[in-house]
Amino acid sequence: MKQSVKPSLFGIEHSNRDFTDKDSWGKNQFNSSFPTALVAYLAHENLESVYLKLDENLEIVHDLIAAENLFGLPPNSENLFYAFEAQFLPFQKFLTGNIPRVDLVTQNSADGASLKGLEIKLTALPDNSTCHLAEEYFGCEIVVRPDTIVYAACSLFAFFDDRREDLSRIIGDGFEEISDWTEPGAIIPYLGEMFRVIDEVSLAVNGFQSPLVIQPIWKTVGKSPKLAENCLDVFVWSELAFIRLFAQIAKKEVREHKITRQLRTLIWLFKMLYDFSKEGKVNYLRIIDSLSYNTKNDKAFALSGRVTHQFMKGEILLEPRIKKEEIRNIILGGGQNLLSPERRFDAIIFNSSDLF
Repeated sequence: MKQSVKPSLFGIEHSNRDFTDKDSWGKNQFNSSFPTALVAYLAHENLESVYLKLDENLEIVHDLIAAENLFGLPPNSENLFYAFEAQFLPFQKFLTGNIPRVDLVTQNSADGASLKGLEIKLTALPDNSTCHLAEEYFGCEIVVRPDTIVYAACSLFAFFDDRREDLSRIIGDGFEEISDWTEPGAIIPYLGEMFRVIDEVSLAVNGFQSPLVIQPIWKTVGKSPKLAENCLDVFVWSELAFIRLFAQIAKKEVREHKITRQLRTLIWLFKMLYDFSKEGKVNYLRIIDSLSYNTKNDKAFALSGRVTHQFMKGEILLEPRIKKEEIRNIILGGGQNLLSPERRFDAIIFNSSDLF
């Protein structure tokens, strides 16, 4: 493999980041650009990412997804442009106000078309909740922003765009009776019906689900800062599997007077679907700001490794396919020297001169 003479990342030939600039290696930038390069490297090695998707029984199952289907073009295509921290403009028509930015928008430079809008969650394996368990029970914590819920909703809007009457039929007219969406007491009696709607929407969209969240994992030896020999791999969640992830947890948290973060996220998603069925457009900022239920809106929810393990477990979580020695094939041209070691993964690479 040809070694780059200037700082760069494998497979990212055309993007809105200049990897010769130290600013492009900050913690926030690295957490989206390195995973993108990792997907490209997997493709180069004839490997596909693990694809978590929903089957016809509404169960989260494992499949594989090729980088070409994840990005919309093959990673080695001259026409593939990576726009980091960008807006996925095809979804703008569904929203009042500017669409939020997403971690990665892939574009076809031949015609300027936006191909995919993807969230990226670089996660450590194990997390604090599983590091003391046997290796086969290691899991990753995942923290989700409200904007990710907006993108999940927009993916559903795209399916129902020319069949809003189908969505209205699924929702029914019982929700007209809700007197105050901001009051937990007015909402809680309707949660069961909201779960029903989300399930029926998921069944309707099932054959057309698409990738939403890229979740690369980096594995350490227990809780130590030492990378495992087999340390890197990529999981991808479809929008339906991702919705199912928090909906299943939320369903277990229904209480008489309390709305948890997972329940609130489900209410946000339902309200967006409900408003879209009525108006064809959604004021997502108003929904998120007004339906806070006395909980901060800085994140939608967080799930520990104990929770995510049940959905991600398998041979690849136990033994990721990319070895630590291969990191030198992904970070090129001395790029590791531009890292700012503020996060654990950055710090490990920065302080592991033996890798290079």
